[in-house]
Amino acid sequence: MKRILHTIFFILVAAPVWSQTLLSDRAIISLVTYDPSEGAVFTVYGHTAIRVSDPSNDIDLIFNYGIFDFGESDFIYRFTKGETDYKLGVVSFRHLLVECEVRGCGARELVLNLLPQERQAIWEALLLNARPENATYRYNFFFDNCATRPLLLIEKYVLGKIVYAPRGELHTFRQLINHCMRNNPWMIFGTELVLGSPADRTATPREELFLPLYLESAFAGATIVSSVGAERPLTLRCNTLAVGREPDVSRALVGPLACALIMLGLVALILFWEMYYNVYFRWVDVLLLVVGGLAGCLIFFLSFVSVHPATWPNWVILWLHPFHLIGAALVLVKRWRQGANLYHILNILCIAILLLCWPMIPQRFNIAFLPMMLCYGLRSAAALTR
Repeated sequence: MKRILHTIFFILVAAPVWSQTLLSDRAIISLVTYDPSEGAVFTVYGHTAIRVSDPSNDIDLIFNYGIFDFGESDFIYRFTKGETDYKLGVVSFRHLLVECEVRGCGARELVLNLLPQERQAIWEALLLNARPENATYRYNFFFDNCATRPLLLIEKYVLGKIVYAPRGELHTFRQLINHCMRNNPWMIFGTELVLGSPADRTATPREELFLPLYLESAFAGATIVSSVGAERPLTLRCNTLAVGREPDVSRALVGPLACALIMLGLVALILFWEMYYNVYFRWVDVLLLVVGGLAGCLIFFLSFVSVHPATWPNWVILWLHPFHLIGAALVLVKRWRQGANLYHILNILCIAILLLCWPMIPQRFNIAFLPMMLCYGLRSAAALTR
């Protein structure tokens, strides 16, 4: 709330005054990078902002393209659909220090080696973007976020072309974000469930800059080449703004693969019990199919309704799909036995196709998917045998 009020004050009172301000020779503009932290899902990737500091004009501001409001009534729906609106927020530099202290993360700034006219142009562009009619933009995790916005702004207003040092081994989008989530296997499991084959495309060196740490590294080794061929480094120095605490990584007691293997073991044990005592626990099939159907509805929504750039095609939908809910109804009603048999045949075929084509499908699957698929295949095979 304090940040929101401060932003409103800036937009209504300070921005019109500062828009007429010429930065002094003591002014600096910096790329600020927050280290990743384990506090929330959106903090594991780090964060990027722009700092404008001018002691002569009593200016020390952080321009942050990562402002959003969880409290909006339809935030979850819009986020799931891929229509999340983010804003450019403006706070004083001391708010950055407080935020880093609360989150326990470190922060650094790369002071940019800019000419006076470049600093002034970037300053005026930031003030213009912070106006209410310009502050909101449609967020895209891979291609339009808190890191790409400062990147494009700085590239636009430097007098010349920014040349980045060659990078080493390239990675896919999935590899890049999985590395950020390496301390949380359940988060990796969830993203691999909903992100389709587009996430397995190799990112170009420039596309990798959607991650703040990659952007910081690229800026640190970049040069500005003018129209006449003169070169100058993009950054002057790196300053430490806040020192982060050692991360308290609390790993899950049971990871996705262990849970999937336990699930497979329980299904196999129940199946043995049914065969030995000649009984049928119908509720097991209904429970599995309802859970799989609900998960399939989410995957279906992300694949065919949302506008996220990397959710379709998603081959997971071959074994997790909304039709499991129809299967649950067919299993639950005894007189629909023929329909249930047809459903089980189709279910086995879909799982068999996915397993046979697994090495050839251009999508990385979490290894925990395999035991889970076997659970569904075993129950369908047992139903047909019965």
